[in-house]
Amino acid sequence: MILTLQDISAQVTAKIFDDIARFGAQFDAGEFVKVEGKGSFYNGQVQLILSSIRRVHAEQDRREGFREEECVLSAPRPIAEMWAELTGRVAAMENVHLRVLLTRMLTDHEAQLREWPAAQVIHHAYRGGFLEHIVKMAEVGSLVARAYGADADVVLAGVVLHDIGKLQELAYEGGTASYTRDGNLLGHIALGLILVREAAAGVAGFPIELRSHLEHLVLSHHGTREHGSPTEPKTLEAFILATVDELDAKIHQVRRAMREDAGDGEFTAWHKRLGRVLYKGPNGA
Repeated sequence: MILTLQDISAQVTAKIFDDIARFGAQFDAGEFVKVEGKGSFYNGQVQLILSSIRRVHAEQDRREGFREEECVLSAPRPIAEMWAELTGRVAAMENVHLRVLLTRMLTDHEAQLREWPAAQVIHHAYRGGFLEHIVKMAEVGSLVARAYGADADVVLAGVVLHDIGKLQELAYEGGTASYTRDGNLLGHIALGLILVREAAAGVAGFPIELRSHLEHLVLSHHGTREHGSPTEPKTLEAFILATVDELDAKIHQVRRAMREDAGDGEFTAWHKRLGRVLYKGPNGA
């Protein structure tokens, strides 16, 4: 039996070679478990060989140090700190309509925005990953908007709203993300469009052209139709949003690939999604 175990800091492969049927009945995927075993190396990767595994008995195991929050892979930056930065940026917006809209969205979806991953697998796929992704995009987007004379408030609105549909596309419980029915049938871009249109309709006097621009940002943020966008960027702010979104996702993949590569050479192993090896520096530093 091959498993993936994780805590707040990392994931590791684990294997069980004996009593598979007995141990397999002791837990389900996505549950907190208590394990015993020893570490080993296989093909240059750390793995655990387990001698026992069972689901956690919360009250009993808390006396021995079990803490749920320490067993869920999480963003490295504190969630409260990221949330304060994001809400501060929204509060400072000059466009009143956008400020009211985003404030309502943050208030209505706060619990999910603070906890949800940005994806199931590819990037920021852990607790607080969604928030980490949009906070970094907000920082970079602000710099790029200023550099190119774009509307910084519109860019920030696009950053906050571009993936808002993922709050309905994904279900997230116990550190595990899965696709919902609507997520499978509609996808986060369509779900995001619906959320943005409904939210804008609830703001008195919200300009129709501004609503159309926000919807365009949501629909075009993947950059090209080949990457899943129903339409391609047609405004300066949409180009900036799509570029910053892709940049942050790719930098996250690059850093993860370098961090998790177990080799001691200058280059990582071939990364299938990035389509290349990555240079780690002399002596694999």
